[in-house]
Amino acid sequence: MDARLGQGMAGLDLRAEIERLRKERNAVILAHYYQKPELQDLADFVGDSLDLSRKAAETDADVIAFCGVRFMAETAKILSPDKIVVLPDMNAGCSLEDSCPPEQFAAFRAQHPDHIALTYINCSVEVKALSDIIVTSSSAERILAQIPPEQKIIFGPDRNLGGYLTRVTEREMLLWPGVCIVHEAFSETELLKLKAQHPGAPIAAHPECPPHILDHADYVGSTRGILEFAQSFPGDTLIVATEPHIIHQMEKALPGKNFIGAPGADGNCNCNICPFMALNDMEKLYLALRDLNPRIEIEEDMRLKAKKSLDRMLELASSSVGYGDLGPVRVTGD
Repeated sequence: MDARLGQGMAGLDLRAEIERLRKERNAVILAHYYQKPELQDLADFVGDSLDLSRKAAETDADVIAFCGVRFMAETAKILSPDKIVVLPDMNAGCSLEDSCPPEQFAAFRAQHPDHIALTYINCSVEVKALSDIIVTSSSAERILAQIPPEQKIIFGPDRNLGGYLTRVTEREMLLWPGVCIVHEAFSETELLKLKAQHPGAPIAAHPECPPHILDHADYVGSTRGILEFAQSFPGDTLIVATEPHIIHQMEKALPGKNFIGAPGADGNCNCNICPFMALNDMEKLYLALRDLNPRIEIEEDMRLKAKKSLDRMLELASSSVGYGDLGPVRVTGD
């Protein structure tokens, strides 16, 4: 627990203090779609992991406060080395990142020297530095199509995303065995029960979901892609198979429609809230802006190695602008 919490904060108007510090620090506040609604509502930008970092890099802000998880804040630092990057809670990690320790990934790569590493952005800066090309959920298929068919590929750390790409492209890859604990928690049995209760309601799912969930999806795509699908699907009810905090943006944009989070084994979507994303809150954001800590620091040689794989992604994914992670949403006020 952060020892600073509760110290001199009684009666504090946190939103007003965050607004004051945002101006004083010349800070930009970023919030991922999986963050709590109150953090999404005060952010300068709400979006996917990469789009937020790219947009922050384009600003003249001195400070980036990233309401997300650690690998996202690291990506922001990779792209904005001269800016101070703070993360409200440094314990906000990621099960996919945890599943792929750099030492093990390096050893795995050494065992397969004829393979290149196509790596999902949900990984540590050290794994990015060991990779050839980083991908996002929206750009992976387009990037994969540009790699010669004879080139052997390691895909990590998400075996579900890698398996989905293999199915839709018929491209065999050597998959690292990582999974997202949020998307693994969805129950096929409960999903089918929910579908029966809402006949005709489409299902939108993130490709981090396992195959038995994706098999029932009417749309599979990134968080940004799911949001775009929500704005165009016919009917008035949509079942959403990804972290349920994304529904906040859907309800703001389309208050007349009904959005239901796909259930876990207990029949509700509460078990699918990301425990790492949930660590961030208003109090910790206020303290991060006040103290400029916890701060993301990356050794320059490591940063440049990681940036090389990100730059390669941006070069190959240029055609995916507007299709997901490369197109952020600007939000203002409530």
